[in-house]
Amino acid sequence: MAEAEISAQQVKELRAKTGAGMMDCKRALCDSSGDLDKAVRLLREKGLAGAKKRSERTADQGVVESYLHIGQQIGAMVELNCETDFVARNSEFGELAHLVALHVAACNPAYLDRESVPAEIVETEKEIYRARCEAEGKPEKVWDRIIGGMLDKFYQDICLVEQPFVKDPSVTVGELITQAAARIGEKIQVGRFCRFQVGAGQE
Repeated sequence: MAEAEISAQQVKELRAKTGAGMMDCKRALCDSSGDLDKAVRLLREKGLAGAKKRSERTADQGVVESYLHIGQQIGAMVELNCETDFVARNSEFGELAHLVALHVAACNPAYLDRESVPAEIVETEKEIYRARCEAEGKPEKVWDRIIGGMLDKFYQDICLVEQPFVKDPSVTVGELITQAAARIGEKIQVGRFCRFQVGAGQE
């Protein structure tokens, strides 16, 4: 089933049942042709269900990981958080932090997630998309759906957790983190990140 045929209500219902991310739910519903029970099973098989319970926990441990690209012209630092010091010392957790830092260096995300994007930037994008719909003569009744799709693409371009992971574009960075959290059994989240490039910001 195409993504356009999956309703927001279906996604909301699946999220409530599993606690999985929005894009994970949408993909599971597409893969299961809109069958809610099958979608739940797919998410469980991927270890994504149950993320909601973990999301309610406190993640105040973790590591700060850095990555320097070859030539030392581009680098990144990432704070990756977990619940316990034991997991912070775990090799899989350390590797995940390294991969996220590598991704930040390669793809230069501007924000962590869509909730971090300032409202005025989102409104400006909506105005641009609305003007484009009008200029292209799209029926007004479908503008909201078109604008929603354009916004999803906008967020995928600029938000770290929604970007396709640079080493495996079949998953987003957010999905990569969620899958690791399912294996490790703790809440894992990106606290902060920054990217440096030699000469950037200079006149």
